Amino acid sequence: MAKPRSLDRIAAVEGDAVKDDAETFRAAMRDVKPLVHAPLAAGLEKPKRRASARADRASAADDFGAAMPLVGDLAADEAASMADVVSGEGALSFQRAGVRIQVMRRLRRGLYPIEDELDLHGLSQTAARSRLAEFIEQSRDAGRRCVRVIHGKGYRSGARGPVLKTAVNLWLRRHTDVMAFVSARAIDGGAGAVYVLLRA
Repeated sequence: MAKPRSLDRIAAVEGDAVKDDAETFRAAMRDVKPLVHAPLAAGLEKPKRRASARADRASAADDFGAAMPLVGDLAADEAASMADVVSGEGALSFQRAGVRIQVMRRLRRGLYPIEDELDLHGLSQTAARSRLAEFIEQSRDAGRRCVRVIHGKGYRSGARGPVLKTAVNLWLRRHTDVMAFVSARAIDGGAGAVYVLLRA
């Protein structure tokens, strides 16, 4: 079946319009010259990219023992002050400078959605420390803002008190990606867990 003549005429008119538009555009741009990129003024150069985040993490791993010491490795006065603060039923709380009171109030009430959790029950300090450091790094890389860490209340620790709870309290305070933490609500583990707010 042959095309109707009216469609041929429309196609010809549209083709002419496209050609006219292209010619008009070229005519309008005839005197335009590309911009010359001037070098940035001194001090305004683009920052150089870091060689790799992996290299930074490797150097951080070297300082791992200093940043997150085992509770038994603490100086006597520091260990005593930690023991005074931490008991099985005692609540933990920490906020870095710059964290607003409203943020802490929301965290304490459990109003931030918990995006992941880590259970450290039954682990040695060494295993718990490496799992916690890895968990925080993965959570931060995944863009998680609020996570829960379950450390337990230390009822099986005997007279020495809650070892993992004391250690987690210390480690989270020293970790640069942790902005704040508080003991969880009873429904989420109470004094045996903490809500951790990570750096955005």
